[in-house]
Amino acid sequence: MRQRILPWVVAFSALLMLMISNGLVVTGITAFDEALLKEFGWSRGALKFRDLLTLLLAGAFAPFIGILIDRFRVRPLMIAGSLLLALGYLAYASIQHIGHVYLIHLVFGVVLTACGLNIAVIWVSQWFVRHRGTAIGLALVGTSLGGMLFPPVIVAMTQALGWRASFAWLALSPLLILLLGLLLGRPPSAFGVKALGADNPPPQGGSVPDPTRDLSYGEALRTVTFWALAFTAMMTFYSMLAASAHLFLHLRGLGFEPAVAAQGLSLMFGMALIGKFLFGLLADHLPQKKVFLGNIAVMFFGSLFLASLDAKLVWVAIILFGLGWGGLYTLLQLQAVNSFGLSAAGKILGTITVLDAAGGGLGIFLTGFLYDRFGSYQVPFALLSVLLFLAFLISTRIRKETKPLPT
Repeated sequence: MRQRILPWVVAFSALLMLMISNGLVVTGITAFDEALLKEFGWSRGALKFRDLLTLLLAGAFAPFIGILIDRFRVRPLMIAGSLLLALGYLAYASIQHIGHVYLIHLVFGVVLTACGLNIAVIWVSQWFVRHRGTAIGLALVGTSLGGMLFPPVIVAMTQALGWRASFAWLALSPLLILLLGLLLGRPPSAFGVKALGADNPPPQGGSVPDPTRDLSYGEALRTVTFWALAFTAMMTFYSMLAASAHLFLHLRGLGFEPAVAAQGLSLMFGMALIGKFLFGLLADHLPQKKVFLGNIAVMFFGSLFLASLDAKLVWVAIILFGLGWGGLYTLLQLQAVNSFGLSAAGKILGTITVLDAAGGGLGIFLTGFLYDRFGSYQVPFALLSVLLFLAFLISTRIRKETKPLPT
C-alpha cells in the first residue's frame, strides 16, 4: 500500500509546490499590475522588465542548481526557495521605487530554480517508472493552478485590503512548500520503497531506468534533439509568458472589468491545467512526438485569434492558447527526460532552462516595450504567431537519444 500511495502523494505535493512558486512569481502576480501602474505611474515596459530579470537570473542559475539537484537532491533547495519567496513578498509590501521591484525579482529568479520546474520534474521522475508522463502532467498542473486561483484572489484582496497588505498576507503561502520539503523532499530509497513500476516496467516505450543507456551531459549537448528542445522551449516560453503576463492588462484595455479580466487569466490557466494532465496522460499511450506537435499547432491557432485584438475572439484565443500550452509544457519536460535519461537530468534540464527562461523573460518585457512603442498589442501578439510557427518546424527534429541496449 505504501509503495503505491507515496509516489502519488509526492506528485500531488509537487503540484502544490509549483502552484505556489509559479503562481506568486510568474502568473498570479500579474493581477497586481494595474494597481502598481496606477500607484507609481510606471510604463508597462519598465514594470515588465522585472520579469525579464527574474527569468534571466533563473536561467543563469539553472545549470548550477541542476548540479546541486544531481548531488544533493531536492529537499534543501525546496526549503531555501520557500523562505526566499516569503521574504520577497514581505519586501514587496514596502516598495517605494522601481529599483526595489527589480531587486525583489532578482531574488525571485533564485526561487524559480530552487522550488520550481526542474525540481518538480526530477523529484517526480525519481518516484515513477510506470505512469511517469501522467505523474509529471499531474505535478505540472500546479503551474496552471497557480495562474488559475491566484488572480481572482489577488483582485479581491486588493480591493478589500489594498495591494500592500495583500502582498504581506500572501507571504504566508510559501510556508506550505517548506513543510512539504521537510516531510517528503527525499528519494524513494529514503522511505524504504522503490519507484512505482520499478518491479513491473512498461511493456512498450519504457523500462527500468538503466544508467548505462543514459547520455552524459556532454553527449546530450552534441545532439540535434537537445538544441531542438532548447529552441522550441525558448520560443514557446516567449509566447506563453508574453501572452499570460499581459492578458490581464489586455482584457482591461478591451473594456472588461477587473473581475472579468482576472477570470480571463484564470480561464487561460484553467485550460492549461486540463492540457497538462490530459496530454501527459495521452503521452503514455500515443506517440509523444505527434502529441507534442499537436500542442504547438493548437497554441499557434490561439495566437492568431489573440493577435486579431477582437474582444469576441479573445475568449477562443484564451482557450486554445492555454490548452495547447498546457500539454506542451508537460511534454517538453517529459521528452527531455525520456530522450536523455535521468543520470544527467539536472544539468540537461538546467541548461535548457537557460534558453527558455531567457525567452520567457524577453517575451514579457518586449511585449510591454512594443505596446509602449505602437500603442496596442497587435504587433507583439503577431510576433507570437511567427515564433510558434518556427517552433513547430524545429520540433520535428526531436527524437529519442538514449543509447541502444547492448547486443
